Amino acid sequence: MKLDKQELVKVLRTEGDNDTADAVESRLSDEIDTDRDADELSAVGLDRTQLMAKLAGGSFGTTLSP
Repeated sequence: MKLDKQELVKVLRTEGDNDTADAVESRLSDEIDTDRDADELSAVGLDRTQLMAKLAGGSFGTTLSP
């Protein structure tokens, strides 16, 4: 799954998770690929399951692509 880094950062900040948002901003590319970037996502405390839960909640709107 691919998603825009700025959208993820915005969702994290909205949830009050500024530390993770800062880590995402500094460590990940502008387009996040959950498969390619799994290790980096894990390093900042996120995993595919958490991202899917956020997606299911509608947090990312329509910025995702398969």
